Amino acid sequence: MLPDNLRDRAVAAAVAAFDADAVTGGNDAHDELTLEIAPAKIASICGFLKYDQGFVRLSTVTAVDRYPAEPRFEVVYHLHSIQRNERVRLKCRVRGEDPVIESVTSVWRSANWYEREVFDLFGIRFTNHPDLRRIMLPDDWEGHPLRKDYPVTGSRV
Repeated sequence: MLPDNLRDRAVAAAVAAFDADAVTGGNDAHDELTLEIAPAKIASICGFLKYDQGFVRLSTVTAVDRYPAEPRFEVVYHLHSIQRNERVRLKCRVRGEDPVIESVTSVWRSANWYEREVFDLFGIRFTNHPDLRRIMLPDDWEGHPLRKDYPVTGSRV
């Protein structure tokens, strides 16, 4: 549900009108619009924002590990409307036990490497990704080094 303080933001209102169940929260701190999106709705909301609202550029996909909180991970998308020079941030909370979310490579091809990086470093899987494999670490690497529970000491063999 769209928070009351975001109802006057055109993009937030448009997303809520498109799919009222998709928005689970958000804020407008420092004049930066952030919408919290239900993970199951991320691909459709991204498609709507690109094709109907003009956010043609995906500038980043990254993640945050909120360990020990649950849902543990936040997958964060930064979108840019070049025509209006407007930006919006989308956040999806994903459970830590089996972190999985739908890929947005069907909306932006540039999501390919961003999602591979998040997979490699955080272990979050992206369903329907065309080539989900490690991008930075060797294929035989064990674990995901940006997780907060990843060991930082020990053997470096």
